[in-house]
Amino acid sequence: MITIIKNATAVEFEPSRVREGMDVVIEDSYIKEVGSGLSSKYKADKVIDGSGKLVYPGIVCSHNHYYSGLARGIIANIKPSPDFVSILRNLWWRLDRALDRDSLYSSGLVCALDAIKAGTTSVIDHHASPNFIKGSLKTLKDGFEKVGLRGMSCYEITDRNGRDGMIEGVEESIEFAALIDSEKGSGKGLFETHIGGHAPFTLNDEALKLMGDAVEKTGRGSHIHVAEGTYDVSYSHAEYGKDLIVRLDEFGLVNSKSIMVHGVYLSDEDIRIINERDAYLVHNARSNMNNGIGYNHRLADYKNVALGTDGIGNNMFEEFKFAFFKHKDAGGPMWPDSYLKFLYNGNDILERNFGQKFGKLEAGYKADIVVADYNSPTPLVGDNIAGHIAFGMGSDTVRTVLIDGNVVLEDGEFTFDVSDIYAEAREQASRLWKAMDALPD
Repeated sequence: MITIIKNATAVEFEPSRVREGMDVVIEDSYIKEVGSGLSSKYKADKVIDGSGKLVYPGIVCSHNHYYSGLARGIIANIKPSPDFVSILRNLWWRLDRALDRDSLYSSGLVCALDAIKAGTTSVIDHHASPNFIKGSLKTLKDGFEKVGLRGMSCYEITDRNGRDGMIEGVEESIEFAALIDSEKGSGKGLFETHIGGHAPFTLNDEALKLMGDAVEKTGRGSHIHVAEGTYDVSYSHAEYGKDLIVRLDEFGLVNSKSIMVHGVYLSDEDIRIINERDAYLVHNARSNMNNGIGYNHRLADYKNVALGTDGIGNNMFEEFKFAFFKHKDAGGPMWPDSYLKFLYNGNDILERNFGQKFGKLEAGYKADIVVADYNSPTPLVGDNIAGHIAFGMGSDTVRTVLIDGNVVLEDGEFTFDVSDIYAEAREQASRLWKAMDALPD
């Protein structure tokens, strides 16, 4: 199938450039050609008029929690939570224990729809549901594929609920990686996986050994929260006499496919190892602010940084703005172009894990593309794209979204009826909140 986006202004984030009057030719799931006047060269099955509009590669959210999608406006008996560990115990660890297949599926669906509406075409998820482990990752995968969103997920291995749950989490991770591998030859390619873990303070040495074995067996990277708060660091020092990443690295859990999330209080040695292993740090500014854990002043020290939301929605335009403005508020030296590079870097994470090319409007790249209606009040050129995003352009400009060459949003409307999905989600949310209140402390 040939789809052509005709006569649009092509925008790319890294390296930043703007080209006017471009046609983007898409064949099946790949970009075939980009240039002027190409529409007469091909017999198109579908033509999208890009006149007066921008076309740019889809945006990646590099860390999210789709199990939290039904927490918006939550009404449940949540005890006072004066610190970060209390927030985990009283809210998130109760919510994840209350999840079942139906509530998780609804949560994933509405998050995926929200992502597409915001021009986010890929989401790297991190999942937990201690009372529904086996089959949970396929449930999320099914939701992504139903709405056409690209992504990854992993199970949050932890020993906080006992050894049996930890073992089951490892087994789910390995079995799901095998499922993904078995589908690669069939042409399916929207989903991938990591070997996930909650955080070092809920992972004993046995858990880390099993995770390291799973990384080696599956050929995947790890996806772990690290030093999100000071407790994680203190616990590692008190129990093991080691810095966090030093400990993870001893079990083979830091490689070029790995994602280390937050890292607010990592040491010099931790940062050195992450950089040496060519792993990624994913920064989640809004979540850090919401949980009051402090600001990561050392983003410039990392070789690889990407942006995520940590479950606070799927709108990466908002995340970009919060991340940049919080940085400036904290006295940071970087400018919007640094944060545009961080935003773009989600594509590099995809490339490392999918083995495909993402993030550019060039032949051979995956056709994950956004058409936006942004009528710029000032010149838009390569040197100021980041400034336009920081101070103006947002998700409200998104009109049409293609993922893997398929139109999933057209002129602001989904290509299928979503009313039943949202109605079901509201019912599942109410049921989930009641289930949380019924759990023992």
